[in-house]
This record gives sequence, structure tokens and C-alpha cells, in this order.
Amino acid sequence: MPSTSHPDARVPAARRVVFVDGVRTPFGRARKDGLYADTRADDLAVKTVRELLRRHPQLPPERVDDVALAATTQQGDQGLTLGRTVAMLAGLPATVPGFAIDRMCAGAMTAVTTTAAAIGFGAQDVTIAGGVEHMGRHPMGFDAEPNPRFLAERLVAADALNMGVTAENLHDRFPALTRERADAYGVASQAKYAAALAAGHIEPDLVPVALRDPDQGWGLATADEPPRPGTTVDAIGALPTPFRPGGRVTAGTSAPLTDGAASCLLAAEDVAEELGLPVRMRLVSFAYAGVEPEVMGLGPVPATRKALERAGLTIDDIGLFEINEAFAVQVLSFLDAFGIADDDPRVNPYGGAIAVGHPLASSGVRLMTQLARQFEQHPQVRYGITTMCVGLGQGGTVIWENPSFDAEEAAR
Repeated sequence: MPSTSHPDARVPAARRVVFVDGVRTPFGRARKDGLYADTRADDLAVKTVRELLRRHPQLPPERVDDVALAATTQQGDQGLTLGRTVAMLAGLPATVPGFAIDRMCAGAMTAVTTTAAAIGFGAQDVTIAGGVEHMGRHPMGFDAEPNPRFLAERLVAADALNMGVTAENLHDRFPALTRERADAYGVASQAKYAAALAAGHIEPDLVPVALRDPDQGWGLATADEPPRPGTTVDAIGALPTPFRPGGRVTAGTSAPLTDGAASCLLAAEDVAEELGLPVRMRLVSFAYAGVEPEVMGLGPVPATRKALERAGLTIDDIGLFEINEAFAVQVLSFLDAFGIADDDPRVNPYGGAIAVGHPLASSGVRLMTQLARQFEQHPQVRYGITTMCVGLGQGGTVIWENPSFDAEEAAR
């Protein structure tokens, strides 16, 4: 008779997960004459993956265990299992698998946390995670068919699928979130981005993209297209409110429709040490949460509370915040929930999506890449967060630890 005794399976111990590096393309405006009007979405993602491999030649390509690429509208050149197709197009060995992921605006963030969880469990050692969105070719929700039960059974408000209307709803719900505050925040985002660009904090994370215009020939994208330096409160105060007559949300307080891609390299900390890869951030905790879809912008609040509780931290322990600026009012609702001033220098030091743009599924990695650079500049800061609201009423937050933290510097 066969033996009925079996050895216990080896269950791996949890491991520290680190953010090795992140890059992104310059962001372009999503329009017919925009930067990437004649560039494929998957080619944008390929550029970011190739750049990560180029910057880290000590990483054998076959050591990449998985490639997770997000897109909100997965069709056309954003379809066909992006992670796998981009991995192949980027020149990774055929042995490297990949997959596509979708959590709307938090697509790249979810690609990071999903593969990071696999690393932490011991199922993988090294992953590439990111996202791409070509909103010029694939507007959000294009060709989607929401189930009629959503409205028939009043599961969501009739206007909950319009992100601009959800921002107006936040203004309605919280009287302290005035248009004047939102306008001032939008102007500050533009100014902070311009200052960061002038100080050399933006360009190091960009990978140039070759362009081919049928009429003008070849070109090279080396800078973000959406920013509007010199924006003033008077200028945006005169802008119309497209989502509601007499409303408060304008183009000056919203992230512009954007094309772009971003990817990052993650690893177990011991594997990073083995391969000689840099450690720019350590993952501490992450959380996702749901809210009413009609006030989608509140999502980062419960997500952050969950992530802080899981990490045993409080909001006072966070020294840097990278909050995706889908709308100014959405960021302000987060700041009010945690008692943070509108102009707190810890918040979006390089400006945010109102200035640079928000190519939906790629923005989570942009936030992480910027936070990693800020950690290097601020050794007195131990913890930082990346957080964002997500369509259909969600929020996502990731807490990171600064490997450059200097306790003596922090005590000064």
C-alpha cells in the first residue's frame, strides 16, 4: 500500500519588498495634434520597460519573474494582455510571463501591489509593474456597456460615471471646499511643477520617446506637454464650469486628458542586494477601499486610514505625500479629513496631475517614482505615502519607508 505520510510543504517566509527604480515617458495631451497622436500605446509602455533594463544592466533579463501592465481601456493597442505583449516587444526572454490589470486610475498602483505581494510571499523575486493610457485613442469608458441594473436598481447615482460630476458632488457635500480654495490649489500645482522642472527634479525620471509624424517626419519627446507655467488665479477664475452650469470645477482645477506610460522595477530586498540593484524605497503596507461612486474623490481617505492602521502608524508619521490630483477638490477633501493645510510643503512638492497630466492607469507609478526621488532629498523623512482616488468609488494607498532615513537628521 502507498504511504499515507507526506512531508510538509515548504511555506516561504515573508520578505521585504523594495522599489528599485521607476521611469515614465513624457506626458502628452490627449488630442488629435497631441504629442503621441501617431504613437501606439504599447510602444510607449515598451520604452519604459526597455529603459529600466538599460539603467540596470546588472539585472539578468531572465531574472524578471513577471510583467504586470495596466490600462483602463483594454482594446486596440492597449489590449492583448499588455504585460505579456510589452515584455516580448521590449526584448525580455520568452520565458518571462506577463499579464494585464485594470483598476481604472489605480491600475499601475495595483500592478505594483499585486506583484509586490507575490514577491513578499516568496513566489517571485523580481517584477516589472506599470501602466499606460493613450486617452487620445481610447477615452475612458469608450465602448463600455454599463449594466442597466446600475441605474434601474439605483445601485449608483445616474451621474456617478462622470468623474467631473463626482468632483462637483464633493463641493456640494463639503461647503468648506470652495472654488476659491480649489483655484488656489490648481495654480500652486502648476507653480510647484515649474519649480521642480527648473531644479532638475523631473527630467531624470523621463525616457525620451521617438515620434513619427506623417506630415513632419521624425521627432523626439523629451518634456511633458500639459503644464501651463505662469497660470494665475485670475486666469482660471474666468474659466467655464463644463460639468455643471454655475459649478466650481474647471479645466484649471482638473487633470487634463493625457497620454503616457510609466513602469517600475520591484524586488525582494535580499535579491536586490544579491544582484547589486539599488533600493530606493521599502514597501510598508497598502490598502484599497470603496466609497459611494458619486463621491469617488473621497476614496483615498479610508484607504489611507486602513494602510496606516495595518502599518501601526498615524498620519503624523508621514513626512511626504504624493496625492494624485484628479481634481483639486479631491485633494482638498483628503487634506481636510486629516487636518493638513492646503499649502503644506509635504504635499506634492513637485506639483501634480493638474499640471503634468493624468494618463489614468499609469499615474500610480509616477507618484512612486517622484516619492523615491524626494526620499533621497529628505533623509530626515522616514515614511511617505502614494495615494489616489479611483473611478466607481474607490481609493488606493501605499505606504513606503525611506532607506536613506537618518535618525540624527530627523532629530535636528
